[in-house]
Amino acid sequence: MLRFLLAILLAVTALSGCSTLRTVDNEVQSFSSLSALPAQAAFRFERLPSQQAAPQRVAELEAMAEQALVKAGLRRDDGGAQYGVQIGVRMEREDRVDWPDAWWYGGFPGQRFSRLGPWSSTWSSTWMHTTPWFQREVSLILRDLRTGQVVYETHAAQEGSWSDSRRILPAMFAAALSGFPAAPTGVRKVNIELSPP
Repeated sequence: MLRFLLAILLAVTALSGCSTLRTVDNEVQSFSSLSALPAQAAFRFERLPSQQAAPQRVAELEAMAEQALVKAGLRRDDGGAQYGVQIGVRMEREDRVDWPDAWWYGGFPGQRFSRLGPWSSTWSSTWMHTTPWFQREVSLILRDLRTGQVVYETHAAQEGSWSDSRRILPAMFAAALSGFPAAPTGVRKVNIELSPP
């Protein structure tokens, strides 16, 4: 009996440990003309005119990207930078309708999603359950400030129901810089595990 209870306790502990970790799955594509970085390579952020209109929000996103850039081997030095870094972030949210009826409109068993359309109304929203769905993409472009040439371009895309972008976006920047500076070609999957908050 004691052995049985111990086995249950271990199983519950293992499951609770697994449930605290989340994996952010990303589709990443990178383009590089770099094979290696010079020692102590430094960067500074460059902003587009549209980004200068919201400096506080852009500074928050740059702080997220900076963590990934430093981890990739770069250091920030606004006065003595060799590379200019331009970041981009795109986020979209849509509400997807959950269809719990397994045979709704002759469909297949299981829960389905569809988008709310113009036919939705206050009446229909009282009996339909929706799930928010987020699509995110981040990009980084590194430009050699001496030559003006783009030497590295990378994009990471992710979608899911998690709403906490402040935790998701840093993981996406880290995924976008995986393999830097000589990243593999083509689209690849890069998973980043989030530690418990």
